[in-house]
Amino acid sequence: MASAQPLESGQEWPARDLTRPRRAGWPGDHPRPADARVRRVLRQGARPAGIFVASRVGVLVAFGAAIYGRRDSLASALSAWDAKWYLALARSGYPHVLPTGFGNAAQSTLGFFPLLALLIRGAAAVTGLSYLASGLVVTTLAGLAAALTVRWLLADTEGRAGADRGSALVLLSPGAFVLSMVYSEGLLIAFVAGSLLSLRRRRWLAAGVLAALASATDPLGVAAFAPCALACYVAVRDRREWRALLAPAVAPLGLVAFFAFLWAWTGTPLAWFVAQRHGWEIGPLGTGIVSQLWFVAHHGFANVNANVKIASALVLLALLVAFLRARPEPMLVAYVAAVLALAVLAPTVGLSPRIALRAFPLLGIVGARLRRGWFEGVLGASALTMAALAVLSIGTGAFTP
Repeated sequence: MASAQPLESGQEWPARDLTRPRRAGWPGDHPRPADARVRRVLRQGARPAGIFVASRVGVLVAFGAAIYGRRDSLASALSAWDAKWYLALARSGYPHVLPTGFGNAAQSTLGFFPLLALLIRGAAAVTGLSYLASGLVVTTLAGLAAALTVRWLLADTEGRAGADRGSALVLLSPGAFVLSMVYSEGLLIAFVAGSLLSLRRRRWLAAGVLAALASATDPLGVAAFAPCALACYVAVRDRREWRALLAPAVAPLGLVAFFAFLWAWTGTPLAWFVAQRHGWEIGPLGTGIVSQLWFVAHHGFANVNANVKIASALVLLALLVAFLRARPEPMLVAYVAAVLALAVLAPTVGLSPRIALRAFPLLGIVGARLRRGWFEGVLGASALTMAALAVLSIGTGAFTP
């Protein structure tokens, strides 16, 4: 290449011809595809991330109000109830011995699924933070991932505005205050939403792996198998897409691996069921809602947990009717039906606000389809109920999340 010649005295640079296009490759000519994708992802994720952060700040304010004037710290609120078991599991692992007796004295870490505790343990080892701090980092990141994946899933069928409304109702639902605590819901929702999104993209292995991670996170994570099986059936029936078999084949492997570990560790693959039965789930299968109705009928509204679960069951029934009338995708119906069926089978859990949170497509689709005016009213009532339940749970202990 010839070197540029210096200008002689009095000579000027030639004016640039602005009508000629610049050569391709100059900075600023055209955004690179990767850069455009990153900007699009950031733009689309800004609103659900903002809603998530705002909702978590609101919960922390409610927690602060609940412990105001007491000697409890905010750390104790964030690590209460099930959170203390996940943190104990991260610190000490599972015991070799099955629990005996029944009730609080028989409660054990064997009653909790492992993935959240494993991530907390790994985060503590890498960062040097305490187990509580590591747990809050993991669950906050998981909650943020859940907010983003739910929004992207809803955007496929409900459009941007509908996806914003639906994800807002999920994040401000009455049971969503546990997303601010060391609970498994954030991980579960992120994995399940990612699996459902992968099924829509026909990425069968990714869908199965994410469903498997969900099944190692929470007992209701096994419900992610239902949409995998349904999507596989449709793909094979309509397109002879045999690769779709990967999704239902891989989906239960998290649960299988956990139960295989328990078999080697305790001598029985049923250790989780034994721990649940002895420590928490006392009563015949499928009697949770009936027992709560019986208690209210005979004792009135003295028990906050029974009152909340009955009210939640009625709200869930109304949401289910609206959800089915919206004619959502069969995959979403399969997942919601599986979650609700498993919850109804449990002896004491029933249809609690946390069940509604785990059945997030129910809230997401209904929120997306609500008209303006109605949506604002429903969202406001839901957020106030979430704050009230947070105060009841942390401030008085009268409500068990």
